[in-house]
Amino acid sequence: MTISRTRLLVAALVAPAFALAACGGGDAGSDATSDATSTGGGAAAESYSIGITQIVSHPSLDAAAVGFKAALEDAGLDVTYDEQNAQGDQATATSIANTFASADHDLILAIATPTAQATAQAITDVPILITAVTDPLEAGLVDSWESPGGNLTGTSDLNPVDEQLGLLEDLAPDAESLGIVYSSGEVNSEIQVELAREAAAGLGLEVEVATVTNSGEVQQAADSLDVDAFYVPTDNTVVSALESLIQVAETKQVPVIAAEGDSVERGALATYGLDYEQLGYQTGEMAVRILTEGADPAEMPIETQTELQLILNSAAAGRMGVEIPQALLDDADSVLD
Repeated sequence: MTISRTRLLVAALVAPAFALAACGGGDAGSDATSDATSTGGGAAAESYSIGITQIVSHPSLDAAAVGFKAALEDAGLDVTYDEQNAQGDQATATSIANTFASADHDLILAIATPTAQATAQAITDVPILITAVTDPLEAGLVDSWESPGGNLTGTSDLNPVDEQLGLLEDLAPDAESLGIVYSSGEVNSEIQVELAREAAAGLGLEVEVATVTNSGEVQQAADSLDVDAFYVPTDNTVVSALESLIQVAETKQVPVIAAEGDSVERGALATYGLDYEQLGYQTGEMAVRILTEGADPAEMPIETQTELQLILNSAAAGRMGVEIPQALLDDADSVLD
């Protein structure tokens, strides 16, 4: 059963006071993938070559790529895509960026913080769009959210950690501790862990963390934490192995709060989450402006998504020994069985 209703939340997540305008590829080294599209419209007179680099395959990042390409198709652009996936390896991400630097692409899309950082270091003379990057300023990618200042701009998936952890007041009111497993190599995760510590303090929760360096370590790290609930940030390494963490949570009979909706579909309990396909589409619309209107990335503010949804998984609740209050069910945008 799915209950849908649009819920607009104010994006009070970003410190700057300005209003922002509106955080699966092939294996690395594979041949360029041709995906020419022409759906009509005057913009299809010229062909474009776009390189897409993605840190790892998981549903959220894959959806961002799908949304990006859909926006260019809807605009009627004729595009050939060179899609590469680092499979979670930073050295491979750097190699892909260096390869793209010598390629004749018109634009690069970097999906997730590690690939964005690698691409920004390697390429300075071709427009770069980023998506699924939590904080591009903290990641050293831009001069500011409002004025990026270089050849790079895009969209952030900065998530409402306060609201997400606030769900525990209804779902686990007796919880005293919160466990977070995250990758020590992802700056986006470090930012979210700090936000989670602040939010947890206000809820009277003690935060316990375990770091991993690859997806194979996620289950053991989760099992090492004796906590009353788990929070999963938009950590690419952990989300790619989400099922192993959920298995631990179900065994311990504790809830899992996620940072995005795809993780709830995969078995987490709840989130106030982003729609990554829509975020990718929003990034694609920025690409259209750069390619067809000559928009300058240096002057294009980093954009965020303000349409967030309360998503609950009632089947996961049963497996984790959690009873979802009826009031929360009534307020949800989507309830998954």
